[in-house]
Amino acid sequence: MAVDITENFFFTEYSDGIYFNGKATADAFNESSPAFSPQGSVSGYNSGGNTPPQTNIIDKFSFASDSNATDVGDLSVITSAGTGQSSDVSGYTSGGYGSPTTSLTIQKFPFATDGNATDVGDLTTGTNNNGGQSSASSGYNSGHGTSNTTIDKFPFATDGNATDVGDLSQGRTFTSGQSSSENGYTSGGFTPAFSNVIDKFPFASDENATDVGDLLVSVIRMSSQSSDVSGYIAGGSIPSVTNAISKFPFASDGNATDVGDLTVSRRSNAGQSSTVSGYTSGGYGSPEYLNVIDKFPFASDANATDVGDLTVARNGVAGQQV
Repeated sequence: MAVDITENFFFTEYSDGIYFNGKATADAFNESSPAFSPQGSVSGYNSGGNTPPQTNIIDKFSFASDSNATDVGDLSVITSAGTGQSSDVSGYTSGGYGSPTTSLTIQKFPFATDGNATDVGDLTTGTNNNGGQSSASSGYNSGHGTSNTTIDKFPFATDGNATDVGDLSQGRTFTSGQSSSENGYTSGGFTPAFSNVIDKFPFASDENATDVGDLLVSVIRMSSQSSDVSGYIAGGSIPSVTNAISKFPFASDGNATDVGDLTVSRRSNAGQSSTVSGYTSGGYGSPEYLNVIDKFPFASDANATDVGDLTVARNGVAGQQV
């Protein structure tokens, strides 16, 4: 996210995609630029979903205090089961079920002001229920189907189409996506059998993912969160709906461990990440659509608490944060 160093200087863009808007550069003070962080510090967002019917609502809720979400805009295309990505200035929803077909649209909405999304590009193929990842400079959409291993990447700095930059270790859908400062992760999914695979691919270069560990169980339709040291999944279907929260390490390749429970079992829920907590919102808890926003801590392994409600109960929601 943006870093303030001093007032009244100029705009500089580092080659690694770190931005300093209207501030002095780190080099001007002989400091090294900070590593990218995928977490937000202000707000979590939910975009699209199925109420039913499908909706274009963009909801926002505060990280600073536990409270209900507010409706702050609309997607340009009504979408459910889209994939969420976040730059430091915009939220993205890519792919999903459009009306009436699977969508390849990449939609962008601003964080600085509440507003509607715009169509800014296309994925390489129409797709839904994928893992989303975010580096400092690009959004990723991974897991395009049981016979498609594509990892798509699109730029944050300019509006444009995605390019195919690599492959997962196995084709699958209904995946979750996590982001460290250096790597993207795609976990779980359907192959066409339930999968527990954790794949990792680098942000610094375009290349294929490698299998680096296993989830506790094979699971689909779960939400994802990322701290600065761990990737998380919450909820999902195994195939029964679950409330489990599990995490795996970024520093070393390894398997996931069980760290807590959501307040209610759910699938097709959205995930958001602040600097201190993971959030999951919406989803389908058999037999009803949910509006519950759950929060769980990153610093310690613990159960989630119910901290607010979305404006509309729905599943198939994409999550973003700033």
